[in-house]
Amino acid sequence: MSESRPHTLFSFGTLRDERVQTALFGRAVPTSAASLAGYTTRPLPITDPAVIAASGLDVHLILERERGSAVEGAVLHLTDQDLAAADAYEVDDYARRRVVLTTGESAWAYLDADPLRSAQRIVIVGDSIAYGRCDPRGGWAGHFAAAHIAGNESAHRVFNLAVPGSFLTDVSEQTPALLAPRLPDTLLVAAGLNDSAVPLASPHGPHTPRAPYDGPAYIADRLGPLAATALAHNARLVVVGPAWIDETRTGDYEGLRFTEARVRELRESMRSWCDEHHVDFLDMWEPLRGRTELLVDGVHPTAEGHEALYRHLDIPGR
Repeated sequence: MSESRPHTLFSFGTLRDERVQTALFGRAVPTSAASLAGYTTRPLPITDPAVIAASGLDVHLILERERGSAVEGAVLHLTDQDLAAADAYEVDDYARRRVVLTTGESAWAYLDADPLRSAQRIVIVGDSIAYGRCDPRGGWAGHFAAAHIAGNESAHRVFNLAVPGSFLTDVSEQTPALLAPRLPDTLLVAAGLNDSAVPLASPHGPHTPRAPYDGPAYIADRLGPLAATALAHNARLVVVGPAWIDETRTGDYEGLRFTEARVRELRESMRSWCDEHHVDFLDMWEPLRGRTELLVDGVHPTAEGHEALYRHLDIPGR
């Protein structure tokens, strides 16, 4: 049996209550005062009878982004078993994600399960689809930016830094220098489709296009540094999965060939990595699946295709 690992969990609500700790963990756990900058809290009604019974409350708190604010709480020191019990206790409105405390230390915290609901300042990095190619209105990201900013013009910002033709390696290497001036609380990574393409040129030719994706390890090597970059800015990483392609129409695209099988494999690798590392994954596959009329060339969405992708995001309050 493997030895249990220590975990630190920032609590701002009922998990600080010794009665709740005893009910969940069988004991009161070691705690120390802590604070989390860049957040405030809002009430969350609870309907789960077991959670209400454990806490004695039918309204809990949930974290919400707010620059200049801080939430006071405590760090709980937990075992693997304790952390699993805490996961089971929190209702589906919460998701366990990494945050950086005011001390500079990282810890787990339960955030809003919808990664975009409380976001304020969002940076988008990615490829031509995130850039909005084939849509003069800026694609799904342009629609998203308009709705997000309209929700709170004084506080909400969206910086679309996507570059057509980008690979995940490009995004991983270029993103760190882009974040500091923009003060993001959320980093949306919408790249990877180019990585899945198969080169049509000879592998020994001088101008062979890159087709680097070769399995889950490749994804881990690119998303891992992006997760670290986001955490360094106390920003939440959100990985946007690839949309469906119609490989019967892709042909030779600048020396690359896109296949549905490769894109599906890439999508599953990204999803699996996100699940394993408690990172948000937004699956964009279904809105375009089988709807070839929403693709210009089998890969890039039409203006209507971008609209369908945006609608799939279901932006709160739009």
